[in-house]
Amino acid sequence: MSLNKFKMDIQIVLILLLVGLAAGMLSGLVGVGGGIIIVPCLVFFLGFSQKMAQGTSLGILLLPIGVLGAFQFYKQGYIDIKVVAIISVAFIFGSYFGSKIALRLSQDNVKKIFALVMLLVAVKMLFFDNKKATPDSNSIQQVSS
Repeated sequence: MSLNKFKMDIQIVLILLLVGLAAGMLSGLVGVGGGIIIVPCLVFFLGFSQKMAQGTSLGILLLPIGVLGAFQFYKQGYIDIKVVAIISVAFIFGSYFGSKIALRLSQDNVKKIFALVMLLVAVKMLFFDNKKATPDSNSIQQVSS
């Protein structure tokens, strides 16, 4: 379902604003937001298909929406520009090939893959991230020091 197919009333606009605010806050807080907040909200609250929600989330990522949050972290020395550049280049290619694969799969399979990825990440974070690190430790800085 696309919002272009029906009139966008105040309730839809408010839902979109709340989704954007929640995703932005979560992104600034822990570095995630698109897939974790935007995609499920578009599917459950607005009836988007899984592919439409994922495409919309990617469209949002295209714009420099996180620039202010990233700038705050950069000012405090928590962004390694070289790492950002390398991952960004790889992300571009990964996004291209991932979208080609997703568009060939059924809606149900894409939704199941999405749910499985979220579940695996949650289980890993809850039960298998036990290493004790200092709050400001950074493995790349430790290796290069």
